[in-house]
Amino acid sequence: MIHALVDCGAEQSYFDNDKESNMSGHQGHDHSHAAVTEGNAKKLTIALILTTTFLVIEFIAGIITQSLALLSDAAHMFTDAAALAIALAAIKIAKRPADDKRTFGYQRFEILAALFNASMLFFVAMYILYEAYQRFTQPPEIQSIGMLVVASIGLIINLISMKILMSSATESLNMKGAYLEVLSDALGSVGVIIGAVIIYYTNWYWVDTIIAVAIGFWVLPRTWILLRQSINILLEGVPEEVDIEKLRTDLLGLDGVESIHQLKVWAITSKNIHLTVHLFAPNVDRNQLHRAAIEMLLHEHGIVEVTLQIEDDAEMNCQHTHQHVEDEQHTHSHQH
Repeated sequence: MIHALVDCGAEQSYFDNDKESNMSGHQGHDHSHAAVTEGNAKKLTIALILTTTFLVIEFIAGIITQSLALLSDAAHMFTDAAALAIALAAIKIAKRPADDKRTFGYQRFEILAALFNASMLFFVAMYILYEAYQRFTQPPEIQSIGMLVVASIGLIINLISMKILMSSATESLNMKGAYLEVLSDALGSVGVIIGAVIIYYTNWYWVDTIIAVAIGFWVLPRTWILLRQSINILLEGVPEEVDIEKLRTDLLGLDGVESIHQLKVWAITSKNIHLTVHLFAPNVDRNQLHRAAIEMLLHEHGIVEVTLQIEDDAEMNCQHTHQHVEDEQHTHSHQH
């Protein structure tokens, strides 16, 4: 729901006239989001069943063949299964309605799930690198045929899961985290297959360790990106897709707006961006300014959840502006 806070009742008629259309639009958004969420839950369930089934097979095969690359892939499979289970649980929890204690609902559980998945991927990658270092001095004899067969089956499972999750990977950080888990494991399977072929023809058992290290180094930077995005949302930082300077310029460019203050932009989830701002506009039709601001924020910046406060008190605006300058000077002095 979009709100406008004003100093008098000038906008009451505007809300009365547009209340029905605003509510129906918001309800349409809710129904659409619910349908998308339900679809994502089904995709995650299928991917989870496939991944968990193969995880057991690959872990046993890794022990039998003594392949670190295969065990590395099995470890990624384990994080895949855990990530998919957590992502699925997060979707179920996030569907709970808002209440008096949690007015934003439980949507942040998806971000917590993404953060947990990224952390788990990071620690698994570090462990594989450590184990690879231990093996460099004494590489064990590896059964390359068994390693090749199991990795090939794993690749097929991962490709199926990737196909299922791909279309939803851009819808939320939660789904992106699950997709990255499966993608990293698919590349791990490719690496294991290449390593098995090389070992079969050359008996270079150290190749297995090299492949495991390559998998670890491939996963780490992508894990860091997901970790950074999740932390930014939890800290209520400005979303990466929002250009705050352009946003500030566009708000000041609205007809009748002389200054702005208390501009806050944050995200509840990766696709649910909120904005609040005070507009000082003493000589303007507030209804018209409100409509123009909402249209601009929606079409230029993709922001729907907006709270505007339109002010005409020059003394109050002066106080806010002075406070804003002091805050900027204080921040600048701390940076130096």
